[in-house]
Amino acid sequence: MNLLLEALAWLASPERLTGGHPLPQAFAEHLALTFGSVAIAALIAVPAGWLIGHTGRGRGIAVALAGAARAVPSFGLILLLVLLVGVLHKVEAAVIAFVLLSIPSILAGAYAGFEAIDRRTVDAARATGMSEAQILWRVEARLGLPLLVGGIRAAVLQVVATATLAAWVNVGGLGFDILQGIQLRRFDQVLGGAIAVAVLALILDAAFALLQRRAIPAGILASTSRRPRRASRTRRSTEKEALTT
Repeated sequence: MNLLLEALAWLASPERLTGGHPLPQAFAEHLALTFGSVAIAALIAVPAGWLIGHTGRGRGIAVALAGAARAVPSFGLILLLVLLVGVLHKVEAAVIAFVLLSIPSILAGAYAGFEAIDRRTVDAARATGMSEAQILWRVEARLGLPLLVGGIRAAVLQVVATATLAAWVNVGGLGFDILQGIQLRRFDQVLGGAIAVAVLALILDAAFALLQRRAIPAGILASTSRRPRRASRTRRSTEKEALTT
């Protein structure tokens, strides 16, 4: 308990706003690494996932690649890319590592969103004379958006947690305070940095959960909200009939 109070006191200290590496700067660096990497990954994974979901081809390869990418250790990947790219391009190496870690979740969300759509809906759109491009943009992309947002949400949370490792190659972010605390044996600083990362992750998770819910089409959301009411009315009428008989 004392360590927790000391960590909270470290976070609330005025030095966190005016020190050599203030918390606002650390948050900004962490968010820039996260959203920059996820945005690049989305530019790669979303078109590929939509193509797989629309055509039904290449799913096995995508699943295999996604599984292999998830098995790669994050810290080892960052160090390997720093050695390959060079110590003068540490930020680029970290971003490449985070992009590679983000692609599997976004790719899975993109093609899973298309696969979850009732094929009768797609067939009906095709029967009305829609072209394949119109079906993709107006039907499949819209109905598959909630799962795509879910994939992006998973990628963001993964990168937020993994971006703390970027401090080991002197990139910055919230991991800087954790690493510095370990070196100085300041465990209140280590815990304070970890709390900052956890709070950031919770805020982003809540924001993306709201965005994922807003991405559900209004008709689907209304139909799902009416089902429990219908079920409850049916259950009440059944109970009433049982009592009368």
